[in-house]
Amino acid sequence: MYKILISPILFLFDAERIHYFVCEVLHIAFKIPFVPDILRSMYTFEHPDLVQEVAGLRFRNPVGLAAGFDKNAEMVDQLEALGFGFIEIGTVTPRPQPGNDKPRLFRLKQDQALINRMGFNNKGATVAAAKLKQRKSKILVGGNIGKNKDTPNDQALSDYLICFRELFDVVDYFVVNVSSPNTPGLRDLQEKEPLTALLRELQTKNKEKFNPKPIFLKIAPDLTFSQLDDIIDIVKQTGIAGVIATNTTISREKLRTSKQEVEKIGAGGLSGAPLAHRSTEVIRYLCDRSNHAFPVIGVGGIVSPSEAMEKRKAGAGLIQLYTGFIYEGPGLVKKICKAMVNQ
Repeated sequence: MYKILISPILFLFDAERIHYFVCEVLHIAFKIPFVPDILRSMYTFEHPDLVQEVAGLRFRNPVGLAAGFDKNAEMVDQLEALGFGFIEIGTVTPRPQPGNDKPRLFRLKQDQALINRMGFNNKGATVAAAKLKQRKSKILVGGNIGKNKDTPNDQALSDYLICFRELFDVVDYFVVNVSSPNTPGLRDLQEKEPLTALLRELQTKNKEKFNPKPIFLKIAPDLTFSQLDDIIDIVKQTGIAGVIATNTTISREKLRTSKQEVEKIGAGGLSGAPLAHRSTEVIRYLCDRSNHAFPVIGVGGIVSPSEAMEKRKAGAGLIQLYTGFIYEGPGLVKKICKAMVNQ
């Protein structure tokens, strides 16, 4: 029903405006008695075989929602009812920022893909923390953290530490985002020396806590194998929990959408089906090369259960959706969970 009736109508309108419209509809719907229960019965699939323990956390199923959809932690309860095993909010920055100029979110329908150059638009860490304190569901929540656009890289650590402090009591794990292509200079922090220093300091602050939280690193799919070797070494050196592979790509290879249309859209990170092969390749390399020394959360190009299963076979303990959720609808979560049980 979603692909036949709903998405064709939604896709007639600007992608970002429709996103906020759908979120508002869900907010209103949840105020109607029994609607949350109806949605939960439609989209949630539970089975003992789906329960996963990763980095000391118990996930009700391995299918999560990637960061970017619920930037300000305003939709956690609504998204929980759609069957996800965990929700990642953000990317959150210390101070509110509007992000890049609009339009900044574009559909490539022929490719089941999106290009975005959102630029970490969010209301800031204090607002996100307040929203998470109000949530009612018990679903696991990750906090994806980044730096403000106007913060120089040599002061980036301060931004990440602010977000860490603000969100510590209200999230179950952290994700350090240094891999978005939409904040100028951010990906320079993926280089071995600055990244090691950043993660080491976060881990030091983390270990000072009574109940340290798992810290994951989100990496770009555009890293070379040599750089992935550095990532493996950094994870081992700093003792962080694991890696999320991968963020969006700056590559535009092998797209069905015309070159002219893609060039007209311009800069931004590409997500969706075209990313599936490379993200799985990165997952497999990290897992094999490290001898499965740490957990890997797989994300990128999952538009059907088959891509989810490929990432699991490559070594991902958990997976996340974003673009596939947009194109396939909320039923995708349930389909993947059923496929995992029936494999």
